[in-house]
Amino acid sequence: MFDGYDSCSEDTSSSSSSDESEEEVAPLPSSLPIIKNNGQVYTYPDGKSGMATCEMCGMVGVRDAFYSKTKRFCSVSCSRSYSSNSKKASILARLQGKPPTKKAKVLQKQPLVAKLAAYAQYQATLQNQAKTKAAVPVEGFSWGSYINSNSFTAAPVTCFKHAPMGTCWGDIAEGVRVEVPNTDCSLPTKVFWIAGIVKLAGYNALLRYEGFENDSSLDFWCNICGSDIHPVGWCATSGKPLVPPRSIQHKYTNWKAFLVKRLTGAKTLPPDFSQKVSESMQYPFKTSMRVEVVDKTHLCRTRVAVVDSVVGGRLRLVYEESEDKTDDFWCHMYSPLIHHIGWSRSIGHRFKRSDITKKQDGHFDAPPHLFMKVKEVDAAGEWFKEGMKLEAIDPLNLSAICVATIRKVLADGYLMIGIDGSEAADGSDWFCYHATSPSIFPVGFCEINMIELTPPRGYAKLPFKWFDYLRETDSIAAPVKLFNKEVPNHGFHVGMKLEAVDLMEPRLVCVATVTRIIHRLLRIHFDGWEDEYDQWVDCESPDLYPVGWCQLTGYQLQPPAPQSSRDSQSSSSKQKKKAKSQQYKGHKKMTSLQLKEELLDGEEYSFLQGTSDQESNGSASYYIKQEP
Repeated sequence: MFDGYDSCSEDTSSSSSSDESEEEVAPLPSSLPIIKNNGQVYTYPDGKSGMATCEMCGMVGVRDAFYSKTKRFCSVSCSRSYSSNSKKASILARLQGKPPTKKAKVLQKQPLVAKLAAYAQYQATLQNQAKTKAAVPVEGFSWGSYINSNSFTAAPVTCFKHAPMGTCWGDIAEGVRVEVPNTDCSLPTKVFWIAGIVKLAGYNALLRYEGFENDSSLDFWCNICGSDIHPVGWCATSGKPLVPPRSIQHKYTNWKAFLVKRLTGAKTLPPDFSQKVSESMQYPFKTSMRVEVVDKTHLCRTRVAVVDSVVGGRLRLVYEESEDKTDDFWCHMYSPLIHHIGWSRSIGHRFKRSDITKKQDGHFDAPPHLFMKVKEVDAAGEWFKEGMKLEAIDPLNLSAICVATIRKVLADGYLMIGIDGSEAADGSDWFCYHATSPSIFPVGFCEINMIELTPPRGYAKLPFKWFDYLRETDSIAAPVKLFNKEVPNHGFHVGMKLEAVDLMEPRLVCVATVTRIIHRLLRIHFDGWEDEYDQWVDCESPDLYPVGWCQLTGYQLQPPAPQSSRDSQSSSSKQKKKAKSQQYKGHKKMTSLQLKEELLDGEEYSFLQGTSDQESNGSASYYIKQEP
């Protein structure tokens, strides 16, 4: 961590001339002292250092950064190589100015070639990150300002296992130090300085330059996974200058001593942090892959679609029969709504055969192992049966949990479910949930957890009572023990901010808030919109993301609705209620580019099965009352 910070020595002795030590230095203002460290350029504010030449490879660098007590070698490898008696003669000849042997030339070049190869690989990683991290500005909206002005908190990255760095975020927290560009500087060249994390909000961090103490005047927000954020020590190894901000340059005469004191015992990012970010943003799904996905015009069946684009793990799927590629569907690659080719036939699910008799050129089936695996179930004993009653999140109205019925039992634990009182005669609006899905619940779940249960449409005997309804319909409730009651230690709390997909308009990712938590079930509110737009989502849903995800992946973020839009959608919702039909025409949010005086009526619906069906790391009984 302190490579380069504690390597400045007051010793001015050097085995190389001043001309030799400056011949590879990039031009910088003369007021900035330059230090070469293993062939790289590095700047210290106080500017004093001893130099040394490696007796093995001839590399010139900071003496105190060299290996061993005698500081004769730049690295362990050079020290070990030198110790070989077979090489000493050729090395000595080179140091004495004699023509080196062929073997000596190889020994001389190897360390440099290795360093150049490593540097080339590093540059390639940075370029790849730059391509995948193009910031998408949202006019008039800033997460940093939004959080600061309202004292909001954001859900930590560790809550989102499917998101980049979700499983390897580590100990990144307030107090961690990083090296960042110094914007408080008038130098023509890009320089850096140390900053500490003051506050974390998802991927975004509020940073304060080292030396500002309690002065927040130059605090700034940035994405911690951005290409300009580095662990302490990166400047030393990359030849980048560290220069204190102009506002505080007068505070200390010995900045090196100040940094050593402040950084002793401090934490920084792992050395391979940028590499981990890059690796976590590599997605196995590729364009032209064929998948089976739910038919958005008929919930009860699937269709073949082709991956058109991949953004941050989200897939834009174009139905195979769409000639102009406008008939599309957005979902995450871990969504339970997509499957490998042949899935529908294997479990007995309805499937719309394509009019295209053979694959188009370049299209190929996505390998089955890429899709999210569901938990295996044992249907041999007591199991779900047709006609059993339960409670389920309505995929056509995600703010409602409704009275529902199992209409068909498929293979591998899959169930076809219909919403009582709203089903089409041909069953075209049935929808498929897995038996382990956290979007279905046993009878009585809503009552016990103080959630409003939506009764069957047209049911007149209110308030709704399950006991009476079961007797009237001559039905039985699905056994409680068959439902998934595992509750992971998800880390969400009421009031946390995040970015969430509007699953009624799944191409949109919006600013959102967790407003209720019932075990593993989250109530997601879209900031600036009425509560009736809220959606029930599982805590492990791949449609939830940390603050800053859109900026990191280059996806467009939808900001909170402005007041004029809120008034419009409020008056509209009072004039007419949501009508559920096969072609969903419920309330739709408007994008930031489409805000008009009235709400847009959607022409198509899409729906949620808000879970990743993964095993959780905790459990709890559904029959524990929760505070509303």
